[in-house]
Amino acid sequence: MFDFTFETTPRVICEFDGALKLGALCSELGTKRAILITDPGLQKVGLIDAPFDALKQAGIETLLWTRVEADPPESTILDAVKGATDFNADIIIGLGGGSSMDTAKLVALLCGHDQKLSDIYGIGLAKGPRLPLIQVPTTAGTGSEVTPISIVTTPTQEKKGVVSSLLYPDIALLDAKLTMGLPASITAMTGIDAMVHAIEAYTTKYKKNALSDGLAIRALQLMTTNIDDAVSTTPSQASREAMLQGSMMAGMAFANAPVAAVHALAYPLGGHFHVPHGHSNALVLIEVLKFNRDAARNQYAELARAVLPAERFADDKVACDRFIDFMTDMVQRMPFAKTLREVGVSESDLDMLATDAMKVERLLINNPREMTFAAARDIYATVL
Repeated sequence: MFDFTFETTPRVICEFDGALKLGALCSELGTKRAILITDPGLQKVGLIDAPFDALKQAGIETLLWTRVEADPPESTILDAVKGATDFNADIIIGLGGGSSMDTAKLVALLCGHDQKLSDIYGIGLAKGPRLPLIQVPTTAGTGSEVTPISIVTTPTQEKKGVVSSLLYPDIALLDAKLTMGLPASITAMTGIDAMVHAIEAYTTKYKKNALSDGLAIRALQLMTTNIDDAVSTTPSQASREAMLQGSMMAGMAFANAPVAAVHALAYPLGGHFHVPHGHSNALVLIEVLKFNRDAARNQYAELARAVLPAERFADDKVACDRFIDFMTDMVQRMPFAKTLREVGVSESDLDMLATDAMKVERLLINNPREMTFAAARDIYATVL
């Protein structure tokens, strides 16, 4: 635990209305032609207007690219690369949720160095240089603005990752104003997603380290304290800022202490049934916590004491059980579907889901307890 390497985004800016400084930041980086990568939903609600105008007013020629899809397929990535190349962009800006930022990472990489996307799935296979990159999250969940990972949906509906330090952006810009109008369901899904990042980073079997531990605990404290206000009908600026910063800290944590079985079981739900990633994580979280109970008892007990400081526990077993109950209660009161049937999964799909989950070996090896096909299928069946 004492020997480790920790990397993260070199510059983080947390500022309400900070997105209005995008033009100035592009100029600081010596760039003049930006492609702003986002999704059509954000364009429709007008969330892109102010940042886009700020770029133009700063003299930055900007192409607005709004064709990002959830769980971005390879075709979307390559289409965006062509758009950036044709525009002769010299900087990439990702503005949106995890899908927009993951797309932006790969566009910056593929435009900066001639390489095939299909050749760089895995860890450390990508080559630089890349184009300058700024990431602006509009949800408090993925932490993608501070991670070296981009997830792509392959033509066979598998989720594959490109993992490289080259994917850390030059600047992560956290502007809570962009999250103020998020629907409660999206706030809840992305919030639970970020909590999963913190929990799995803290309990990871490999690469667990002191910096990630500290970030994971503080992230979980911020988010568990503020998520109920954030999903209310009148969320405060303070709770939105806390969720955004908590999500970023959890992202920093799991970028250096990787996630595990919750994510491995969530990926097939996104790939086959297009369940949003945070929702997929929330659906399987509690049963994975229960599965890991004995193997991660001490760590869950430590997390219980961190997020429930007013409570006293007789021993680690009691604290561990209380943490699982605490997370169960939280997930249950969130405004999203709680069963797989509600998102289109039937019993006949369970073998397929378990088979695909077992393929995500890069994450399963990090789980505190060995996951098996039978156990994965049982978890899906319990949540059905």
